[in-house]
Amino acid sequence: MKTCLRLLLVITGASILTSCGQQGGTGSGQDTTALPEITPDADTAGLKLPAGFGAIKVADSIGKARHLVVTSEGDIYVKLASVKDGKGIIRLHDADGDGRAEEQSGFGDYGGTGIALKNGYLYASSNTDVYRYKLNEHNQVAASAQPEKIVTGLIDRNQHESKSIVLDNDGNIYVNIGAFSNACQQQDRTAGSPGMQPCPVLDSAGGIWQFKADQQDQTYGNGVRYATGLRNVVGLDWNQQTNALYVMQHGRDQLHDMFPKKFTQEQSINLPAECLYRIDKGADAGWPYIYYDGGQQKKILAPEYGGDGKKTGGENAIDPLVAFPAHMAPNGLLFYTGDMFPEKYKNGAFIAFHGSWNRAPEKQEGYYVAFVPFKDGKPSGNWEVFADGFAGTDNIVSPGDAKHRPCGLAQGPDGSLYVSDDARGTIYRIVYKK
Repeated sequence: MKTCLRLLLVITGASILTSCGQQGGTGSGQDTTALPEITPDADTAGLKLPAGFGAIKVADSIGKARHLVVTSEGDIYVKLASVKDGKGIIRLHDADGDGRAEEQSGFGDYGGTGIALKNGYLYASSNTDVYRYKLNEHNQVAASAQPEKIVTGLIDRNQHESKSIVLDNDGNIYVNIGAFSNACQQQDRTAGSPGMQPCPVLDSAGGIWQFKADQQDQTYGNGVRYATGLRNVVGLDWNQQTNALYVMQHGRDQLHDMFPKKFTQEQSINLPAECLYRIDKGADAGWPYIYYDGGQQKKILAPEYGGDGKKTGGENAIDPLVAFPAHMAPNGLLFYTGDMFPEKYKNGAFIAFHGSWNRAPEKQEGYYVAFVPFKDGKPSGNWEVFADGFAGTDNIVSPGDAKHRPCGLAQGPDGSLYVSDDARGTIYRIVYKK
């Protein structure tokens, strides 16, 4: 929820300066007096939601919609994983105020995942670079706008290649650089292959890098490895209460496939946990040397480094704040700062789970948006499923069985929650009716 400044004109003609947060939308302090009331779809857009909530489909079939942001005027910018009709960023505009986007345009000839709004700029990432576009007086990216290349030359080896981004309040941008490996084996994803010691992947990937938000053509040499030991982070957000970075890590795969004598198939299905971490500068989450076992609630030494499912390790690695079930692929994280939802949701964390692929022969899990209540920057209760039904079925054998897969999260200026789907390109908007 990144802060921005917006000049509001009041009836008297005087001007006042207010703040609004944007992790894909505005947060607390937003002016909602002129915003139209949205009538949810009769079927809540096919979603299962808590009592009092409704949903509409803002747009459909726009492309492989990854992360998204919403401006203070309600325009939606969506980053596509791959270009569609030559466009990698889609702008959606609701012309008549009914909550649905009648107008669609686009720009940016590159695919990717990351997108963010901050201080009059739209930031977006490919799998190797980060760009920014100056917003005009209408808080939009002009059709003729040319981007500045902020960061370039990030590693992409076709595994965990997406570059998610978030900005702090001090002029810095944070970029996930996922590990191009499952567990840093000498031969990746090969049964019995030992881990490399030390893991050379961590020199250029497997962590979060910090760059300046306003300097062009930065490379690794200009950046700071802010945190390490993170196999892959797609969902991340800046928490305004604690002024700190929080991330969701994708846990490793294939414990049984790689070490069948040490792990049963059931253990491989249920390990390791997908973890929510608070990330301070210099943090090490322990990948590839350890993983987190949610059942034992311990950091366990990875089998590639001599572990057997019981030996602990990673004494200097940080502990997770929340451990979720395995292999659910958390792709979106958003701390809610709006005023529309009931008080229990204030400052809590929403997580979009993209859904698993490697729980066979059991059915796949995830494909929903979860919620974790927070107080003073720490979880204050158990996590729960908030929005379900995206997949359209409860019996998912493979990801292709799911009609929709949640990916990105954004907060609108009225406090509504937006969810992107990168399977069929649907954009959902969830509202609360008091």
